[in-house]
Amino acid sequence: MQLRVLTYNIHRAIGLDRLFRPERIVKVLAYYDADICLLQEVDDGAPRSRELNLANELATAAEYPHVVAGYNVSLRKGRYGNATLSRFPIIRERNIDLTIGNRKRRGCQHSTIEIKGTRHRYLLEVFNLHLGLSAREREKQAGVLVRSEEFACLEERTPCLVAGDFNDWRSRLRPIFTEALLFQSASERKSSPVFHRDIQTYPSFSPRGALDKIFYRGGIHKRGCFRCRLGVSKVASDHSPLIADFEIGE
Repeated sequence: MQLRVLTYNIHRAIGLDRLFRPERIVKVLAYYDADICLLQEVDDGAPRSRELNLANELATAAEYPHVVAGYNVSLRKGRYGNATLSRFPIIRERNIDLTIGNRKRRGCQHSTIEIKGTRHRYLLEVFNLHLGLSAREREKQAGVLVRSEEFACLEERTPCLVAGDFNDWRSRLRPIFTEALLFQSASERKSSPVFHRDIQTYPSFSPRGALDKIFYRGGIHKRGCFRCRLGVSKVASDHSPLIADFEIGE
C-alpha cells in the first residue's frame, strides 16, 4: 500500500515577507496531497495568527478529516507546537515533553494512525518532533524520546516514523536512529558508500541546511523523497516541506 508523508515547519504561516498567509501553506499541502502531514510551529489562539486554531484551520482547508496537536510553548496570549493531519483515523495521541532544563520548551506529538488497506490493517506509530538549537540539547532530547513509554514499548517490526524539524545541521543524530535504533533515513542522498548527505530544506529561498528529516522502520519501504519545488514555498515559511513516498506492508 502506498503512503505519502510530508513534514513542514510552517513558521506559524508567517512568510518571509512577514505576512500571515495560511492560504499559502494550504496551497502547498493541497498540491502534494500527502496522506499524513507533520507540521511544526503551529499557532493556537495567538494574536499574530488572528487567534486562530491553525491546526484545525489548515486541516479543514486542505480537507484532512483527522487532526491532533501538541502545544509546547505558551505565549502571553495563545500557544504553539506541532500538529499532525491525517487522511486515516488517529486512534491514540499524546504530546511528549522534550524540554531540557530551562531551555525553550520543545515537544514531540505521538500519534497512532490506523491504515486500512484492501486486505490488511496497519497501525503506524508517528512521532512528529521539533528539537532544540544546541547539539547537546538535541542529544538529550533524543534520549528522552527513546526512553518515553510511547517509543520504548515498540517492537522493531512495528511500522514507525520519526520526522520533523531536527535542527540538526551536521546530522549528528543520524547514528542514534540508523545504527542504535535500526531506522533508515528517507531524507538522505548517498554520494558515496560512506558519505551521506541529506536533502536540504533551510532556508526555503535557498536551502543550505538539512534541518528537516524523516526516519522509518518496521515493514516500511521508501519509494522516493524530495524537497518541495513550488514557488510559493520559497516565501510561505522559512523552511521548505520535505515529502517522502513509502510502501507499507509486504
